Amino acid sequence: MKTSKKVLIGVIIFFIIIALVVIGRTMVGNHFKKKFSKRPPPGIIVKLVSEKIFSEKIESFGTAISKKTKSYRIQKSDLISELKLDSYVEKGSLIIKLKDKDIIAPFNGILGYRGITEDVLGSDNSIIITLDDSSVIYADLKIPESFAPAIKKNLPVEVKFSGLKDKIFSGSVDGFSSRISADTRSLLTRIKIDNKNYELIPGSLLEVSVKFNERSSLSIPDTSVMLEGENTFVYKVLEDNSLNKIQIQIGNRDKGFIEVISGLNKDDLIVAEGLKKVNPKGKIKPIKK
Repeated sequence: MKTSKKVLIGVIIFFIIIALVVIGRTMVGNHFKKKFSKRPPPGIIVKLVSEKIFSEKIESFGTAISKKTKSYRIQKSDLISELKLDSYVEKGSLIIKLKDKDIIAPFNGILGYRGITEDVLGSDNSIIITLDDSSVIYADLKIPESFAPAIKKNLPVEVKFSGLKDKIFSGSVDGFSSRISADTRSLLTRIKIDNKNYELIPGSLLEVSVKFNERSSLSIPDTSVMLEGENTFVYKVLEDNSLNKIQIQIGNRDKGFIEVISGLNKDDLIVAEGLKKVNPKGKIKPIKK
């Protein structure tokens, strides 16, 4: 065999070997790429669309007023002994024993001093004692006339007191004026709050929300929505755990939930948390919280 032919055959064999090596490495690489690129779907917290009570709210302020209150002016010279008051007395209990009479509690309530009344009575010999039945608290609100048609007796109210910031007291509309005030353009409205534990103090400033137009609507967590311009979207979880991005119309917000007006049905499964971990074209592992 001629030398040139041997060289040609050697070159051909060399390139065949190179080609086989390249093809082999490519096939092995693709095999392992497919094997290790199949990551498990991320665990994502999901929630069923459910119904919740929503309402409109009127925000206002009012001063706490006791259900009953009575004051006693006492001359120090009429005291038989040093004045010591119980913090709470029941109806018919002795409040103070004086030289010429006894003062009896006409109702259950909290006893206290209004203060030494020298500045009021012109004498440092007089004391004013107050008895307050604050088991029920009232407050008068000035409701803007634009909300007047919505005010009805027994509408529910929520009340907050700065001294107990984390607690919400429940109450209702007890009554309202028959006319709009021409001076303030508002409707005077009285609310009533149950205060059986005497936590609300007469004279304190109350933050009040009057609720009206209550309705049962579909609700979702506020962590489940995506805002894109003026549009709102959620991820709906399908039967095979894949996702469908859908547009919805929302209404009011209340304590971490959003009212859904259209776009979802009751018991639809949606992504509730972890939107940044979601691949819109992928699947998830649903975690029901």
